[in-house]
Amino acid sequence: MTTTLFRTLDDVDVHNKRVLLRVDLNVPMDNGRVSDATRLERVTKTITELAEKGAKVILLSHFGRPKGPNPKDSLKPVAITLAYMLRRHVEFVDDCIGEKAQAAVSHMKAGDIVCLENTRFHKGEEKNDPAFVAELAKLGDIWVNDAFSTAHRAHASTEGLGHVLPAYAGRSMQAELDALTKALEAPTHPVAAVIGGAKVSTKLDLLENLVTKVDALVIGGGMANTFLHAQGVDVGKSLCEKELAPTALRILEKAEAAKCAVILPVDAVIAREFVAHAPSEACGLDAIPSDAMILDVGPKSVDRVRAAFDDAKTVVWNGPLGAFELSPFDRGTVQAARHAAGRTRDGKLTSVAGGGDTVAALNHAGVASDFTYVSTAGGAFLEWMEGKPLPGVEVLRTK
Repeated sequence: MTTTLFRTLDDVDVHNKRVLLRVDLNVPMDNGRVSDATRLERVTKTITELAEKGAKVILLSHFGRPKGPNPKDSLKPVAITLAYMLRRHVEFVDDCIGEKAQAAVSHMKAGDIVCLENTRFHKGEEKNDPAFVAELAKLGDIWVNDAFSTAHRAHASTEGLGHVLPAYAGRSMQAELDALTKALEAPTHPVAAVIGGAKVSTKLDLLENLVTKVDALVIGGGMANTFLHAQGVDVGKSLCEKELAPTALRILEKAEAAKCAVILPVDAVIAREFVAHAPSEACGLDAIPSDAMILDVGPKSVDRVRAAFDDAKTVVWNGPLGAFELSPFDRGTVQAARHAAGRTRDGKLTSVAGGGDTVAALNHAGVASDFTYVSTAGGAFLEWMEGKPLPGVEVLRTK
C-alpha cells in the first residue's frame, strides 16, 4: 500500500541518520502506569523499522497539557513501557533541547533509540516558536511525523520541524492517510457516512462538508432529535438543540441539492430514565410520549441503516446511533456496526471509523478489528472529515 501524495520512509535512506520521530505518546495513565497502550502499539512499527535500518531514533512527543515542567507529566514511565513493548533499550533524557539532549544524541550509535522529555514543557512547542524549532532541529538530520492524532495542531514538533528538515510520514501516519484518502478524498462510490453523537452543534462543519461528498448520510444519536424536531416531530424530553432547527433544515436542503440521501430515524427506543436497563419500548415517531426520551434508534431505523450499507461500497463512521454505553440502548449501534463489519469481512465494503466514542462503540460491538481501518485520532480525524487542511499532514505532501 503506497501513498503517492505524501513523502514516506520509502523515499529516504535513514542509515546512520539522526531521525527526529514525532510520535503520540499521550496515553492514558493510572497510578503511574500506562492503562491503554493502543497508541504505543501503533508507533512500534515505525520505530522498529528505523532502528533496524540503522537510524538513530530520537522520539519527540507531548504528554498532557502542562504549563511548564511538571513531574506528573513526564514521559519517563511511558518510555519504560514503550521499551518493554519494543523489546529494545530506550534511553530517556529529561529535556528535549539543550545540553542534555545534545549530549545524549551525540553518543548514539546506529539503531539506538532515545526518548526526549515532554515537548510541552517548553512554551515554544505550542507557539510553534521558530527559536524552539531551531533548537529541536539541531538534534536531527530528518524529521518523520508518525502522529496523525496531533496533525491538526501547528506546533513546533508536529509541523514546524517539517519546514526546516526533510520531512516524511511514518508508517502509522501513512496507513492513516491511505485509509482516509480511500474513505473521502478518492473513495469508491456509493459512499455512506454515519454521523452520530449527542449534539449537532459539535458536528455542523462535518455535516456541511459530508453532504457534498457522500451518497447517503445516516444521522443518529441525540443529534438526530434536532433534525426530527425541525421536521415537526415531537421528541418529548429527548436531548434536542431546538434553536438549531433552522440549521438542520438548511443542511437537509443542501443535501437534497447535492443528491445526498439523508437517512434519519423512522422509529425510536424510548425510556423515562437515562439509566441502564430502564424500562423501554420501541415506538413510531408519531407516538413518542411527552414525558419520555429517545435513547436509541428503533428496529425499522436499523433496517434502513443496514440497507444503506448494502448499497454502499465505502462507509465512513463517526459517532454512535444511541446511548450505547447503557444497555439496552446500545442495540442500534451494535447491530449496525456488526452488519458493516460482516460486509467488510466479505470484501464488499471499505469501512473507516474514527473518534473516541466511535472506537469505544466498535470495541463494545466486538468488531473494531473487522473494519478496514479504525482511527484513534479524535480531533484530527474530525477535522479531516470536515475538509480542513491539517498542518502536520500538509507539510508532508509531495511538492
